[in-house]
Amino acid sequence: METQQYIDAIEGILFIVGDEGIDCLQLSKILEVSKAQATALLDDFVAAYHKRNIKGIQVVCFGGKYKLATNPEHFQYYQKLVEQTSATISNAALETLAIIAYNQPVTRSKVEEIRGVGSDTMIRKLVAKALIKEVGREDSLGMPILYGVTNEFMDAFSLTSLDELPDLQDVVQIEQDEDLFKTKYQEEM
Repeated sequence: METQQYIDAIEGILFIVGDEGIDCLQLSKILEVSKAQATALLDDFVAAYHKRNIKGIQVVCFGGKYKLATNPEHFQYYQKLVEQTSATISNAALETLAIIAYNQPVTRSKVEEIRGVGSDTMIRKLVAKALIKEVGREDSLGMPILYGVTNEFMDAFSLTSLDELPDLQDVVQIEQDEDLFKTKYQEEM
């Protein structure tokens, strides 16, 4: 593979790994090159990225992990965005949040088992909104992360303790035999 193809791939890899970042050893395994080559390719990527002269995103390295991050020069705009979007939460995120609140501490795989769908993105969004956090590791194979709610969650829902959450039996559920496609808002003929 040509150097430019590696550099292009690195950009996509950094985008995919997101907040977790990637170190030179991981990158060398993915690109199937030596660690020294991966380091040189990362240096080439950073140099090429700076030449683009785009100032909204920057490449940073914290704790040996490379990642894409927003440029702090534009913090005031990012903060406005967060303030505008922090008041809303999707149904999928709310469902994930409820599962974590009722089952904490809980692993991502347990949340996914209950929801029946992948929840990695929802969990990342909830962590980013500071509604949930890592509270430890489960003592099992792979030591998966355990999640629980935060003080911000308690404030957002005006709770002084989790005991104030409604009992699950009191929560109204959609009956399984109800036709989901029927609605009271039907087109008039």
